[in-house]
Order: sequence, then structure tokens, then C-alpha cells
Amino acid sequence: MSRIPSKPEILDWIAANPTLTAKRDIAKAFGIKGAARIDLKRLLRELEDEGHLEKRKKSYQDPDRLPPVSVLQVLAPGSNGDLFARPLEWHGEGVEPVVLMITRTSDPALGEGDRILARLTVVTAEDHNYEARMIRRVGTNPKKILGVFRKTAEGGRILPVDKGADKEWQVPSDATGGAKDGELVEAELAGPARMGLPRARIIERLGDPSAPKAVSLIAIRQHGIPDDFPDDVIAEADAMKPMGLKGREDLRDMPLITIDPWDARDHDDACYAHPDDDPKNEGGHIIWVAIADVAAYVTPGSALDREARKRGNSTYFPDRVVPMLPDRLSGDLCSLHEGVPRACIAVRMQIDAHGEKISHHFVRGLMRSPASLNYEEVQAAIDGTPNERCGPLIEPVLQPLYDAYAALVKARHLRQPLELDLPERQIVLEDNGTVSSVNFKDRLDAHRLIEEFMVMANVAAAETLIAKKQPLLFRVHEEPSPEKLESLRETALAAGLTLAKGQVLKTAHLNRLLSAAAGSEDAELINISTLRSMMQAYYGPQNFGHFGLALRNYAHFTSPIRRYSDLIVHRALVTAHGWGKDGLKPEDIERLEETGQHISDTERRSMLAERDTTDRYLASYLSERVGDEFTGRINGIAKFGAFVKLDDSGADGLVPIRTLGREFFHFDREAGTLMGADTGLTISIGQRVTARLTEAAPVTGGIALELLSIDGEKMPQGGSWSPAGRAPRRKAAKGKRKSDKIKRKVSRKRS
Repeated sequence: MSRIPSKPEILDWIAANPTLTAKRDIAKAFGIKGAARIDLKRLLRELEDEGHLEKRKKSYQDPDRLPPVSVLQVLAPGSNGDLFARPLEWHGEGVEPVVLMITRTSDPALGEGDRILARLTVVTAEDHNYEARMIRRVGTNPKKILGVFRKTAEGGRILPVDKGADKEWQVPSDATGGAKDGELVEAELAGPARMGLPRARIIERLGDPSAPKAVSLIAIRQHGIPDDFPDDVIAEADAMKPMGLKGREDLRDMPLITIDPWDARDHDDACYAHPDDDPKNEGGHIIWVAIADVAAYVTPGSALDREARKRGNSTYFPDRVVPMLPDRLSGDLCSLHEGVPRACIAVRMQIDAHGEKISHHFVRGLMRSPASLNYEEVQAAIDGTPNERCGPLIEPVLQPLYDAYAALVKARHLRQPLELDLPERQIVLEDNGTVSSVNFKDRLDAHRLIEEFMVMANVAAAETLIAKKQPLLFRVHEEPSPEKLESLRETALAAGLTLAKGQVLKTAHLNRLLSAAAGSEDAELINISTLRSMMQAYYGPQNFGHFGLALRNYAHFTSPIRRYSDLIVHRALVTAHGWGKDGLKPEDIERLEETGQHISDTERRSMLAERDTTDRYLASYLSERVGDEFTGRINGIAKFGAFVKLDDSGADGLVPIRTLGREFFHFDREAGTLMGADTGLTISIGQRVTARLTEAAPVTGGIALELLSIDGEKMPQGGSWSPAGRAPRRKAAKGKRKSDKIKRKVSRKRS
């Protein structure tokens, strides 16, 4: 039997053999064969999720170190003529490394934007991390930028919308494309800088950056989200017709209702429940969950399928949605609209009086929803104030749903999924696209009811496919890494709380911590820290369970209109039940892992785009309040400053380190603190602060703050100052362990 190496052994081997890092190379090095390769794959996945490794194509690398041979993009020459470059791809947690180009007389002249393949050497220098020697040029594809055009006598300049950008771009007079002053534009690099700014050529004018939908347009362009459907995809969708009853179970007389947000753009799930009349299941319930049968319309290999896979999921912004499927499907044929027959895949689930599932089975059916309701009106009806729509539905439909939900709550309490309390923020817009308010959504029992029904249906789908030995994509959420748990444990200790150690961690342990913090001033800190300790969920063909939901078998089945993962599960169910020819094809099964990786990436892309859009709307909302004071909590520390989450809006702002006074602040990455060399002031995550808003830039989403007080104490006036990263006049004392620093901070706060 093959011996599985430890994680440190794997990391040491990769560090010593940077050119042999594919999984097969690692397996060969340690003599791993057969079924033991699955254990190796899991170890590599854990190291990847813990941040120790990054998978690049088929190889594994230290995420904070560049490969010895990398593709670089040449930057503008430095003030002293040195030529620098940046990695074309960088996914490490630290600051992007700077690479100094070591040129030879035989090398071709390089300009800003050129891409080269280079051999790297790690160095320790004040202004760069690597030195590179060019192997060959691999392209001069122009770099595209997005920004606001400002006219000048020489042509113009572009102010980038990326808040991380540190320079403007010069546009010659013959390359403005007719852009007007203040317009949002897309441009490409036109050549290296000549005595100043890099030059760009405008390739598209995108209009007024303050116009309605401009905010989401910026995110769409920045993150490369496809937002226009090709003609063949539209043609294929427009040719679709509603599905009939042939080959389906008739569910049209079943009162399957949809319950969604009031502004829902699609309706892909419906539900119904009634008491179980089986005398052997006294107090039990029958629950039906019906999901739009997208697989009947989007068949493998079609133009619709290729585009849906490319997009991976729908992306939701406050002012628009970028759908995975054209509106003919997402808003019409696949949407479970009230009063019209719609194709569905439904699951009938029998539960006992304690909410435990006894049995389930799937059918391919045709349904007709009697009502499309929203969460608020359903909740009002159950609370005793029904409107005209809900009144007649209380006894036959709504009350049985809530009775079944009450049973599921009992099972949930026993299962103990992670119970985070992090209110969801909602941006409310005026008709002209400006922000009217920033609210935090109420969590209603109506929301929880639908969530519990959907979770149970997802479990049923996974269990069915496992039982039928049908390959599928699981929704995987692995348990936290020991390093992240230790960080959470120290944060809890600083707040006077404890997290069990020395035993197999379960969500129940985390829930006890969250419960102990509830209602205290540290509740938000503990909730955020717990969330940050979690692994990133992903899609994959191997089942490692779902830690957060405390479930052994879990797959996404209930949202095929907006998630490609669910469409894969629908096709797997079609194949497993022999319902038709629109199931999973052998070639789709062969590339399940690749598909899972791709749609995990598109999911993260959408999350980043949605977050950036929220940041821009919040900056716009706060732009009229520059100079006002706000309360908040420090929620992040970096070498260049501290991040503060403001209480009233949830906006994140940066306190630049240069504004902290004339003293050197030492950044301790491991402890996550900034410590003043003269005053000993320690700035760390969780501290309560008062801050003044000094800048809010709607186009970039940047918010800058000035700290006024920390934990009720006014900011001290420090002594000598020098930029972070350079030697101060007096060395900062060596930091102790993180827990010691946090204890000192808390004792000062509570003394």
C-alpha cells in the first residue's frame, strides 16, 4: 500500500522541484499508485484551499511565489531608467511582486505592455522581489484599460476606474476617438511612455459614468463578464416552444406556488406541502419541490449550452442582471410563471414529525403554479395580515407549508449547520440610477422556509445520483484549515471567549462560539472572523461533504436558470432515470472536473464584480458626506493601512498609513497588526473606531478615512515618521505572538 506523504513533505518537495509540480510528478516522486492517488488529490486540494498551493493549469505552486519560468508584462521604465515587469497572472495573498528586468545587448527593445517569457531569480531588494532574464517575447497584445477621459491641450488623459491603479494614461490628440471630456472609455496601450505617462488609444466610448447602469457596466467590462448573447444563441432560444405533457407526469392540479423576492427576475422553484396520511407516519408531512426543467431546452453541445457553460452563472447587480440564459428562456419558457404550464423536474419527499427525511423520489412533470408570491406578503399572511392574493391560500397552501417547515427546523437544530448572523446589505436605487438608501434586509421565516425546502431537495438529488452511481458535480465545502482555526481561536480568546481545541471540529462548536458572542460588542467581529476561517466552497465530481451545512451529500439542483452546476445535476438525473436523450453525455462526464473548476471560477468572478459594484454605489452614496464623522470597526490590516467597515452603511474604507501620524508603523503580517514605533499604538482587527470621511470616489469605489479615535481613545500624536517598509529612526519593538498583542489591546480597551 502506498504511503501518503504529509503536507509539509509535499510542500518541501515542490519547493525543491519547482519544474516538476504536476500531480503525476508528485505521485511518482512518492511512489503513490492506484486508489491512493485519490488521497493525494485530496491533500493537494486541502493545501490549495489553505492557501499553501495554487493550481496553475495542471501544476501546483506556492501561491506567494512565482514559477521559475513565468510570463511577464513589461511596465513603464522607472525614473532611473530601470525596466520593471509584473507577472501576467498573480493570485497570491500578498502584494503583487515586482520584477527587475536584467537586459542583455542581444535582447530586443522592450516597451510597456510587451509580454515576455522569462527565467526568474528570487532576490531581496528594497524595490523588487525578483530579477528576470528574457527567454523570448510572447506577444505585444495591447493591455485594455477602463477609465474616465479628461481633455487636455495635447489630447487627453485617462483616469483608471480601478482604485488600485497608481497612474494615469496619456491619449494623443489623434487617438481620442472623438471622446468627450468626462466620458467613460475603454482604451488599449498604444506604446511605451515617452518622457512621462504611458500612451493609450481609445477604442470605445461608453458614455457618462454617472448615467444609469454605468456602475454595473464598469464591473462587467473590468471582470470580463459576457453580457451580449451571440446571434446563434438568440436564434436557438427564439425557436424554442413550450413543452407539452408527453413523457411527463401531470402536476398541473397541484398547488405548487413560487415564493421569491418582490423584484425577482426569474422563478425557477415552486413548492407545496400537506400532512402525510400514512398512519405509520403520524405527524409527518409530504413536501413537493418542483424546479424548472432547463435541461429540456438547453441540450448538451448546443449553442445555448456552450454559452451557458461559458458564463457559468447569472450575475446580479442592483440595477441589472446579466443572465446565464437568454430572456426567452430565463424570463419566459423556463420561468415558473403563475397560471401557465411549465416543464419541471420535481421531487416528492416524505418527512417524519421531527423533520427527518424518510423517503423521496423524482419525477419529470408539467406543472401550473396558481400563485407567484413574494416573501413579505407570505410572511404577512402567516402573521395574520393577509392581502387579497394570500387570504384564500392560507388554509390550503401556506399553513401546511409552515407546518412542514416547523418540522424541518427540529431536524436543523439537531444537525447544527453553521448559524452566522451577517445581515445582507441592499442598495436601493432611484429611477435615475442614483442611490436612494442603503438597507439591511430582514430575515423572515418565509426566507428560511424556502431555504430549508431547497436544501432538502438538493440533498435528495445528491443521494439519488450517488445511489444510482451516476457521476455528478457536488457542491463541496471542506472544513477549515488548522491555521485559520487557530487564528479564529486567538480572536475569540481576545474577546474573552473560547473555541474548543484538540477534537474534531464540528459546526456545533462554532455555533456555541457564535451564540456566546451574540448580543455583545464583539458579536460582529466573531461572525466575520468565523466566516473568514471558512474554506471557499467549490464544485467538483468528488464528494467531500458540505461542512457549513453539516451535510454528507450535497449538490446544487434548485436553480438551473441561473447556475450551470444545477443544469449538470438535472442532466445527471435525466440520465439516471432514463427520461430522455438530453442527459449527461460521456464526453461531459469525462470533463466534469474541468467544468467544476470553470464554474467555480465564474462564480468567484461574479462575486467580485458584484462586490465592486456595491463599493461604487456606496462611494456614490457617501460622496455628499465628505467631512462627516462615522463610527465603525477595523476589519482588515495591510502594509499600507487599515480597513474600516462603517456601521450605518456597511461600506469599507481605507485609512492610509500616511495619515496615522509622523511615526513609523510596523506591519506584522502574521499577527495582522500595525504597531507604532514611538507610541506603541497597536491597530488590529476588531477595534471600534471613529473616523472622518476624507474621500469618496464613485468611479473607482474608493473610500478614504482619517482615524479620530480607537476604542474611545483619541489618536495620539506620534514622533518621527517614515514610510512603511523603510527603516524608522528607532526600531519598533519585536512583536509578540498575536494573542499577546490582542490581549494587550483588549485590556487597554476594557480597563
